[in-house]
Amino acid sequence: MKKTNRLGRGLNALIPDTKSAPMSEDATLNEIEVMLIRPNPYQPRLEFDPVALQELKSSIEENGVIQPITVRRVDDHFELISGERRLRAVTEIGLDRVPCYIRQIESKEEMLELAIIENVQRERLNPIEQAQAYQRLIEECKLTQDEVAKKIGKERSTITNIIRLLKLPTHIQASVRKNEISMGHARSLLAISNDKKQKNIWKQILSDGLSVRKVESLIKEEQEKSKARPKKKEVQRRSVFVQKVEDNLRDVLGTKVLIRPKKEGGTIEVDFYSPEDLSRLVELFDQIEK
Repeated sequence: MKKTNRLGRGLNALIPDTKSAPMSEDATLNEIEVMLIRPNPYQPRLEFDPVALQELKSSIEENGVIQPITVRRVDDHFELISGERRLRAVTEIGLDRVPCYIRQIESKEEMLELAIIENVQRERLNPIEQAQAYQRLIEECKLTQDEVAKKIGKERSTITNIIRLLKLPTHIQASVRKNEISMGHARSLLAISNDKKQKNIWKQILSDGLSVRKVESLIKEEQEKSKARPKKKEVQRRSVFVQKVEDNLRDVLGTKVLIRPKKEGGTIEVDFYSPEDLSRLVELFDQIEK
């Protein structure tokens, strides 16, 4: 025998009695039959922790669904926008109905954008899921990193740093997903260009439980060793002036800058991490020319 839905305390007064009144697209909140709700085809969450899901089920059984899920109407059914964990919990508990916000969404792009934004804001995605979600907003919804930052409510630099995690090898990304290493560890590993050294330090993190600070220290030691063994052609004392100019350019451009002096002249290397980051730098250079 199926259980009847238990709503959060005080929430009954906010939800229309849909058993006696037709559902309206204009209604902010409705109670909808679980069997009428289909999964989200744009779900950014890739993994569902069974322990966390069990805790959520226990909470819903005790307190009801406090936070409604979000759906859109599609023909004679509804399509989930955000709240898949809650919908899974409700389904496994055996509740007939669940409180839902109904949104009027027409295009695929709008659905994708809203699904990702709502899931990022409400569903505590892991850093790799966030990175993939932001990248989809940029590629499929044609948004810039600045636009993504505004919609998500984060600094543009935060969006850039999270997206950079996708440059990591799949085995390290998997470690981030499983919470074996933190985002701080992952960002530190990005500073290692040598794949073998990167993998070795990653293994050390797993085996020895290294802190982020310890990892940064190891990476710094490796970089200093590399600098101490430069190629003969690259042996050249770097002046305080050159280092100061590098630091100034790094602050102005917001990215890594390397000056390579030669006997006469030299080169300046400016790093960028995505097409959006390159566009940002080009705009800065244009402003400098003006």
